[in-house]
Amino acid sequence: MVWWLLFAIFLYAVCAALVVAEVFIPSGGLLGVCALACLVGGVATFFRYSPAAGWIGVVVAIVMVPSLLVGAYKVLPKTRFGRRVILAPPLRERGDAIPDTAELVRLLGQAGTVLTPLRPVGMCSFAGRRVECVSESGYIQKGKTVKVIRVEGTQLTVRPTDEA
Repeated sequence: MVWWLLFAIFLYAVCAALVVAEVFIPSGGLLGVCALACLVGGVATFFRYSPAAGWIGVVVAIVMVPSLLVGAYKVLPKTRFGRRVILAPPLRERGDAIPDTAELVRLLGQAGTVLTPLRPVGMCSFAGRRVECVSESGYIQKGKTVKVIRVEGTQLTVRPTDEA
């Protein structure tokens, strides 16, 4: 009669191994189905041993499977396989973000250089800072000097100066 209990514990151990393997090995769900079969077999075997053991087995299963999944997904990114299959988050530098409106208001009246042709939108440089700008009057060539004439939200409107 004790061997039923040992067999049920063995099925739970196989289920646990298959659940963890499902996270690390792409099987299209086959390992998950096998883990579920072992879990159901383990619960049935626990109930065959005794109703009390069966209900304890159900509670253990309810706690075991999510705990194993969470643990495996926490470990996955730290493995060599995990680093290959999980995309790294994008690295954003301070200069890549759209400047705040308060920063842009300080540029009002400032002169800058056109980095890409404004058709009517392009990039300009103001004191070494790249900012997207809109031309007031259409096309402005690269290398021309422009002046900020209006700031609306995060949009700078520029006008060419006569200097360059």
